[in-house]
Amino acid sequence: MASLLSLRPALGGLFLLCSVAAAAASVDIAGVKYDDGLELRGQKLELNGAGVRYKAVFKVYAAGLYLGKKASTVEEVLAQPGPKRIAITMLRDIDANELGKLFTKGVEENSPRAELAQLIPGLVRMGQMFADQKQLKAGDTFHVDWLPGAGSLVVVKGVPQGEPIKEPAFFNALLRIWLGPAPADWKLKDALLGKG
Repeated sequence: MASLLSLRPALGGLFLLCSVAAAAASVDIAGVKYDDGLELRGQKLELNGAGVRYKAVFKVYAAGLYLGKKASTVEEVLAQPGPKRIAITMLRDIDANELGKLFTKGVEENSPRAELAQLIPGLVRMGQMFADQKQLKAGDTFHVDWLPGAGSLVVVKGVPQGEPIKEPAFFNALLRIWLGPAPADWKLKDALLGKG
């Protein structure tokens, strides 16, 4: 019995260590859990950063950016090779068609003028994908994966939305909605770059 009592502090410490390790395995952003890492097409990605998109004082959605290795500048994120993911969870109900229009506006405001013509087919397709959803409710998720050699795959509520958008510049143009010179939310930009 005495030997069991002497083990109690060590077991307590081990339990605490395990609890800390388990807590470190994900990040909680406004009640949304983002795992520290995930696997995409056989490659390990790590959470670069995550945050909340606010409109006035209202929380609209949580977003997390996954990359092959950490990056703290927009240039590093956009230049990084390999798969990438931007993952979004709605924090309030929103008209999906309106969200698609806001994303299109964000791409237009943050993309070099010379690139816009080649982005139009992808923007039209993505706008239609969101229009087809009608409404996104609080808790609904979607993500866009950059898959080298295939394109940008949009997945809404766990369902892939057709074939990937092949234009190579499209995924970076999409990321600029949050990371560009006129981001949707400056605090979210910092958070996605791991500065939040």
